[in-house]
Amino acid sequence: MIADDAAAVFRKQFGAEPAGLWAAPGRVNLIGEHTDYNEGFVLPFALPQRTIAAVGPAPAGEWTVTSTFEAEPVSFGVTQPGEVSGWAAYVAGVVWALQDAGYEVPGAQIAIASEVPLGSGLSSSAALESSVLTALIDLGGLDVPLEKRPSIAQRAENVYVGAPTGILDQSASIRCEEGKALFLDCRSYEVEQIPFDLAAEGLAILVINSNAPHQHVDGEYGARRKSCEDAARLLGVPALRDITGDQLDDALARLDDEVMRRRVRHIVTEDDRVLATVKLLHAGQVREIGPLLTASHASMRDDFEITVAQVDIAVETALAVGAYGARMTGGGFGGCVLALVDADKAAEVTAAVEEAYAKQGFTPPTAWTVTAGPGAGRL
Repeated sequence: MIADDAAAVFRKQFGAEPAGLWAAPGRVNLIGEHTDYNEGFVLPFALPQRTIAAVGPAPAGEWTVTSTFEAEPVSFGVTQPGEVSGWAAYVAGVVWALQDAGYEVPGAQIAIASEVPLGSGLSSSAALESSVLTALIDLGGLDVPLEKRPSIAQRAENVYVGAPTGILDQSASIRCEEGKALFLDCRSYEVEQIPFDLAAEGLAILVINSNAPHQHVDGEYGARRKSCEDAARLLGVPALRDITGDQLDDALARLDDEVMRRRVRHIVTEDDRVLATVKLLHAGQVREIGPLLTASHASMRDDFEITVAQVDIAVETALAVGAYGARMTGGGFGGCVLALVDADKAAEVTAAVEEAYAKQGFTPPTAWTVTAGPGAGRL
């Protein structure tokens, strides 16, 4: 088990037993892509795959982190953004963000193991941040309300690491509940737990990792965010969330730049699709969300321009062999596709996508079915 791996690495590195094990999941975003930093709506759920932090105490102001995926441990004291680099920056960033929020962070020895696929758009970074954050809060007895924790983890990623991500990933990793999707208003941070028991309907979410490279800390994600923020300023609204569907045509007519118009159209229609999906799930009409998922993908492909050939082919193939809906999930430019399928058809859909990839000469995909798991906590 992954928890045993984390504990074993801790014992090997630090010569003692950890004080405890803390877990946080990766996430799949069912629908609502790039809407989070536009203060809109998202609907993620937590993956069963988790990152584990085995943690023990250390002298005040001292932190050492090691992992199953890096040979050398990294030690640091009180740092400022940019002073720790590489994967350890996500851990140093959590320490910094907690301190910056006014908390006295305990020194700690930390060992990390993870089963969340790296670079796949399933938010391995938020799982790392959230497991460490939860551990340090518990270890230090810090009074950090649950609803405040995602913004601290997000600040670690935005300011310390330098990735301009929204609040979606950290909220999902920390606040999701088992068997539920998390309906999150990214302006108010209000959440609603939406029933999402696919097994009861004979359905499954098939996650298909395109195995195309996926990277946020490059210019493309930031360029999309800047375009949205510039458009909101030109339209005289705090964020694109404030443009409703029936105001969209008028808003687009007021923008001169065609690329900016496409970006705005994606965000406004995507927010509407999230709200429509929530309404259908409340009504128990799970299969009926399929066309909304597919429309979301078309919008990401044509208006937001964040898909690549591997994810487009996975979506097209899944639909062709019977998926109710399919879309890329995550920030884009690689990563994973999700498909809503009959549970007994998952293997058939997987085989069809593998065949389509082989014909194109792509790196073979990997696929698995997922259920909605719990958020971060102590094991």
